[in-house]
Amino acid sequence: MHPIHSPVVISPKFSVCAALVAVTLWSIAPLLAEFARAAAPLQLTALTLLAGALTTLPLSRRVSVKTCSLGWQLSVWLGTPLLIVGAVSSYFIGMRFAPAAEAALITYTWPVLFVLLSQWSRWGRLRWASVAGALIAFSGAALLLLPQALNGSFGGAVSGYGLALLAAFCWALYSWLGQAAPVSLTPLLPRLLLVACAITCAASLLLESSASLPRGEALLAGIALGLGPYGIAMVAWDKALRFGQASLVGSLAYGVPILAALLLVLAGVSVFDWRLPTAALLVAVGCLKASR
Repeated sequence: MHPIHSPVVISPKFSVCAALVAVTLWSIAPLLAEFARAAAPLQLTALTLLAGALTTLPLSRRVSVKTCSLGWQLSVWLGTPLLIVGAVSSYFIGMRFAPAAEAALITYTWPVLFVLLSQWSRWGRLRWASVAGALIAFSGAALLLLPQALNGSFGGAVSGYGLALLAAFCWALYSWLGQAAPVSLTPLLPRLLLVACAITCAASLLLESSASLPRGEALLAGIALGLGPYGIAMVAWDKALRFGQASLVGSLAYGVPILAALLLVLAGVSVFDWRLPTAALLVAVGCLKASR
């Protein structure tokens, strides 16, 4: 007589709690990046990706990529790590040139870009709701930049804003690649992060003068970035999407820019201004509108 195994029942509250953990950890990423300003940006990226790879090991499973075409194999093992490097390093470098809150909000427009890219690749056209959502989200970012534009006082911040937007494009492309790939990228995430870490280490040795690890607060902040926003958050988000309702779980992510802006103000990194919460709300509403 064979034993009877009862199915595992996962409470809907589990997926919501897991999603909230991921959202909270992603929200503290700009604050941790500010604490790690003393570290060279590429070194910080490599440290973060290494810690993230070790933390996401529970997601690792055997996936056969050899059955895919050569183009998809190159996209998975080279394209994906390059997008991760581009997203994380552009974000860290951009925050060195531009104010943290503004750079973070520009980066958090990536869900809108992902929706637009996904629709265009699937149907060859864009829906009006998605375009309207993109306009709302980018109006939030424009609201923060408007005073500097009127006064002509951008200075070097333009480079920071451009790099933040580049990070948003990289995250959007990474998400689209994960959706379009013939195999799931989640079980490959630890290995992809290690490949990205190796690429960043090589770039750091070539482009940065210092080869030593960051010290003190910068070292702890870099490890925390890998363990939290790029580690535990990835695992929690994977569980939330697997066991929960995708529409409900996905909508929780749009609270990240609001919570991130609030944490930056409470920590004294950003000065409170009515434009900051308004812009964060516009970005969140725009992302939600586009996804619907």
